[in-house]
Amino acid sequence: MFRRFSVNFAIFSILLDAALVAAALHISVQLRAPLNNALSFIKPIDPVELPWGLYLLFPALWVGLLLNFSVYDGRKNFRIVDELGSLTLGSLLATVSLAGILYFTYRDVSRFLFLMAAALAFLFLAGWRLLARLAFKHNGLHVQPRRVLILGAGEVARKLAGQINQMPGLGLHLVGFLDDDWQRQADHADIHGSLDITRRVVAEKEVDDVVIALPRSEHQRLTEVVSTLHDLPVRVWIIPDYFSLTLHRAQVEDFAGIPMLDLRAPALSEYQRMTKRAFDLTLSLLLLPFALPLIGLISLAIRLDSPGPVFYSARRIGENGRLFNMLKFRTMVQNAEQLLKQVAWQDENGHILYKRRDDPRVTRVGRILRRTSLDELPQLFNVLRGEMSLVGPRPEMPELVEKYDLWQRRRFCVPQGVTGWWQVNGRSDKPMHLHTEEDLYYVQNYSLWLDLQILIRTVWAVLRGKGAY
Repeated sequence: MFRRFSVNFAIFSILLDAALVAAALHISVQLRAPLNNALSFIKPIDPVELPWGLYLLFPALWVGLLLNFSVYDGRKNFRIVDELGSLTLGSLLATVSLAGILYFTYRDVSRFLFLMAAALAFLFLAGWRLLARLAFKHNGLHVQPRRVLILGAGEVARKLAGQINQMPGLGLHLVGFLDDDWQRQADHADIHGSLDITRRVVAEKEVDDVVIALPRSEHQRLTEVVSTLHDLPVRVWIIPDYFSLTLHRAQVEDFAGIPMLDLRAPALSEYQRMTKRAFDLTLSLLLLPFALPLIGLISLAIRLDSPGPVFYSARRIGENGRLFNMLKFRTMVQNAEQLLKQVAWQDENGHILYKRRDDPRVTRVGRILRRTSLDELPQLFNVLRGEMSLVGPRPEMPELVEKYDLWQRRRFCVPQGVTGWWQVNGRSDKPMHLHTEEDLYYVQNYSLWLDLQILIRTVWAVLRGKGAY
């Protein structure tokens, strides 16, 4: 069947992308000479003849990078914004890589021709995907419908059912639940009976996927159910209740030849970690020549405004609970720590907060620095030392981390950042120790594209000054 998420469609996408990239290069070559007269700002050149090897290099490198960004994995790019985001990043990297290759190998290709080819290629690749989505939606070829039976009807099972119902585009149809709890069976009409009739229900309702969402206490029951399904043409999935204990993302790995569930698997793969670190170093080094003069001017203003050191070193909890000293410009009077209890206050829910707009400890220059977030500028040095990332959950004070619930500690399984999802969705209006849901969203949805989005939104949040004090 030729449907989205199928191998056939992935192969078709790869071949079509390769053909469109080659076509974009060919069209650019044909249009370059006629554009001499039409566009006065480009340098006139004679008709161009490119070596045939470039028509192989362009598609091969472009498609290879898109594969690396999982552009052809339909289930990772279910939403159009995710697919276009991955396509954009892959295309940008392909453009930069090809420019470098041409610079060292075949420099006769004009810059205008190359940029025109890259722009056309991206438009072609994005355009056919938008058209394909419309075609799939209107012609019923979006996904292959799959019928799902959930074993267990507890909290985890109901959460899964809610996810299935909220995302009809996945093509999953929930046929119901089976559960041994007789009280649940009496209270919910969608529970068809006990686990003893699993095999019969699978056959009668033509189930494609069985999801086992049983608690840890039902380990023996789980083994019995899996044994009854071993000869049926169904896929069996397990949601272990152990997920409630994990602080990190769980994943299955081979351990001494045996597949095991790693409950403390890193939230970032080695490739993601390497890419994130390279991104941090590159951007920080590019910003440093502009930041150093500004740091000098701010340091002078702080010294003239009030007595005390220029920088403030704060003990913070970093990735995986490591302690480090986070740098900031000093924005308060010297004895600010001793005056902390004077500014503490409680919100309507009884939570103790330490940030307030009229904090008397903040200096005149400090108020400007906080409003513009320039007090965070020295953290570029933390990023260069590898203690922080440009984007990630904000480092937290050790005394507040001691009060965290177990689930809140998951925010420390990625590098802590100068800015993050929490900052662009509320900043000081949402104290981070009370709103770690935003940080967990970042942990669970990390991508380089998300980092770029947060950095761009941070600029807008700083310009507005919302929530900063």
